[in-house]
Amino acid sequence: MVGLFEQMAPRPLADRLRPQSLAEVVGQGHLLAADAPLGRMLAARRLSSILLWGPPGCGKTTIARLLAAHTDLHFEPLSAVFSGVADLRKVFESARQRRQAGRGTLLFIDEIHRFNRSQQDGFLPYVEDGTVVLVGATTENPSFELNAALLSRCRVLVLNRLDDAALELLLRRVEQLTGRRLPLEDEARAALRAMADGDGRYLLGLADEVVNATAEGDARLDTAALASLVQRRAPVYDKDREGHYNLISALHKSLRGSDTDAALYWCARMLEGGEDAAYILRRLTRFAVEDIGLADPGALTQSIAAWEAYDRLGSPEGDLAVMQLVIYLGTAPKSNAGYVAAKAARRSAKSTGSLMPPMHILNAPTKMMKDLGYNKGYAYDHDAPDGFSGQNYFPDGLPRQRFYDPPERGFERDLRKRIEYWDRLRLKRQAAAQDGGDG
Repeated sequence: MVGLFEQMAPRPLADRLRPQSLAEVVGQGHLLAADAPLGRMLAARRLSSILLWGPPGCGKTTIARLLAAHTDLHFEPLSAVFSGVADLRKVFESARQRRQAGRGTLLFIDEIHRFNRSQQDGFLPYVEDGTVVLVGATTENPSFELNAALLSRCRVLVLNRLDDAALELLLRRVEQLTGRRLPLEDEARAALRAMADGDGRYLLGLADEVVNATAEGDARLDTAALASLVQRRAPVYDKDREGHYNLISALHKSLRGSDTDAALYWCARMLEGGEDAAYILRRLTRFAVEDIGLADPGALTQSIAAWEAYDRLGSPEGDLAVMQLVIYLGTAPKSNAGYVAAKAARRSAKSTGSLMPPMHILNAPTKMMKDLGYNKGYAYDHDAPDGFSGQNYFPDGLPRQRFYDPPERGFERDLRKRIEYWDRLRLKRQAAAQDGGDG
């Protein structure tokens, strides 16, 4: 029961606008619609254990609370940050007694990934025998953070980051609740939504600041005035978790697709999030040799130069060297021919074991080695016509293999012409040697 003084206390908009039914939850129709996973569970009134995986402020806690209400289960919330084994034991014992009385329990565990592996194992018997229906919430990839046994007993449901339309709907609810339109110009209103970065709870907090700092009839705020009124938070980015790998993957693949502008965006996101520039530069250098290679030999030179420039300048001046490198790599011709060649050569080397080089290319520093045939018949290429002998340098008995097959792009177009030139000369020398042998 809510006390008199508690009723009189001010409540933030996020609390006052908390959905009272699943129909009021925004942005998660792919889970809550009648033909969606949770919609079907609710229609059958059979709720199984689930893991809600999604970014902050997308409605995980609210959905869990409303699922309990729709299925007449007792709602038991716990936070893995503040709870331990003793708390879990109390919850499981209460749930067991409640079950004997004919009522089930929905155990909601926020930040479930923060429980260690042994604590996660402790859930299993109570989930298996139906003592509790487990609803876990996490912002981290469950496949990395939760053990396989728990994952096998729960269905993972992915919640969306709230899109612009969902955030705008929340702002309209604020206006309906307060009875007045937010005093924001259109651009400032769009900026407010952008500041929230897909987090509905944070958006309502920003709107609360605007409401409390303005009055009916005030002039509308432009973007600059809004920025001075509310503090903009840093982008959501955890350098040692999945966001780190998602963004570096987005940067790498944008570069591979020669989308320079998208690559600049993802690089900027990482730098703004506080990522170590050395990590980004290492990945960009890898990209230069893996995805550009000899299509533009300058890519590796530019990568090392940008890395050295950053080491000398530091941030923020050195950030420009990183972004300049992104532009160079994004606009360079792409080729993975060198990468493919290296992998093919290693596979061949591994599969052919310890084959000796042909005798004619072995050095013979001693008389005994000369007597055994070391270096016998070696043709010094500089003395051959065109500086090319055409001799075989693969192990005896191993047919010639083509590992490097450059495309008709960038500098590799010239390399392809050179290889074709040597191929023609090799055939010519082999034919001449055959004719000499036949004669």
